[in-house]
Amino acid sequence: MKKGMFVIDLSQIGKRIRKARLSQGFTQQELADRCGFTKSLLSKIENGQTASAVATLSKIADHLKTPLAWFLEEDRDEYLVLSPHRQRTSKLGSKEMGYLYETLANRSRFSKIEPVLVTVPVDMPATEPFTHPEEEFIYIVSGTIILFYDGEKHVLEEGDTAYFSGSKPHIFLPYGNEEAKVLSVFIQPST
Repeated sequence: MKKGMFVIDLSQIGKRIRKARLSQGFTQQELADRCGFTKSLLSKIENGQTASAVATLSKIADHLKTPLAWFLEEDRDEYLVLSPHRQRTSKLGSKEMGYLYETLANRSRFSKIEPVLVTVPVDMPATEPFTHPEEEFIYIVSGTIILFYDGEKHVLEEGDTAYFSGSKPHIFLPYGNEEAKVLSVFIQPST
């Protein structure tokens, strides 16, 4: 093999395409129709029986709203994801937005759960409650928060948990003069 070349594992690409397709509720026929090719071709791609032009894979990725690179990544471990705290750097949000978020597991974009560590700062600005399509489980790791949920106020302290639908307006607010840390697990609803 020439320097700089790599071997693409067709079966892995096919598995990833199938996983993306199923997670979005498409049948093979529906996706093939959207992409403008036959169900037979899509089936062969998903089963690793044929190599596809990058243009074909790009068309599939576009219709699945998935980066082409996700299908082509090598040696992606989808069974175990270790995330040492010293290596977690992806903080989302800011104090101006209200919370600090830290992703705890860099799972596949099609995973049904997403755990994050939410820091609720004492000086959090007033923010409106929000909604999202996921269900949510929270565990108060440290401190105390006020959970406003669907117009009701609940005080939760270290060790307390809550499980709720994200479709109702909700927000975590600081309680007292101490920042709080909340383990929040977002769960995709079953379709």
